[in-house]
Amino acid sequence: MRHLEFRHIAAAGALALITAAPLAACAGPAASPRPAQADEAPAPSASAQARSAGPGVARQPAPPPRPATAGPTSTKPTGTCFGAVRHDLDLRNTVLDLVKSMCFHTGGVLRLQGIGPGLVDATPGSLVSQSYEAGVVDLRFVRPGTVTVTIPQDEQTYTITVVVVS
Repeated sequence: MRHLEFRHIAAAGALALITAAPLAACAGPAASPRPAQADEAPAPSASAQARSAGPGVARQPAPPPRPATAGPTSTKPTGTCFGAVRHDLDLRNTVLDLVKSMCFHTGGVLRLQGIGPGLVDATPGSLVSQSYEAGVVDLRFVRPGTVTVTIPQDEQTYTITVVVVS
């Protein structure tokens, strides 16, 4: 009789593996938020997790919440640079007193809209490729360093310090 019970248990276990294996093989890797969004992403509710898992699929417990820290503990950049992207500033609608500094990766572009030709100055010129067309100045940052951008507007000259990293 004992041998018969063992065979029933083994058959039930094999059946469970046979039905669970295809479900596990079809599941893609779990999507996780980018590091900058990890603290902002809402955690799914327990009922939503229970509905998303199919029958016979083992559920993993939720990871424990990360402890809050007082501030950054490393000396690496905290990700405040725009990257190698284009950032638009509409000079007709931007208060330039509030824009003191920016950070871009090499290849990034600062686009200044609503200004005349020859008015914007970027020094040193060896770090920047500057172009003008139809009231728009594009400043492409081609080498790492610090660029001082001066913008005359309303009888005043505004200065934006741009740090360019590789």
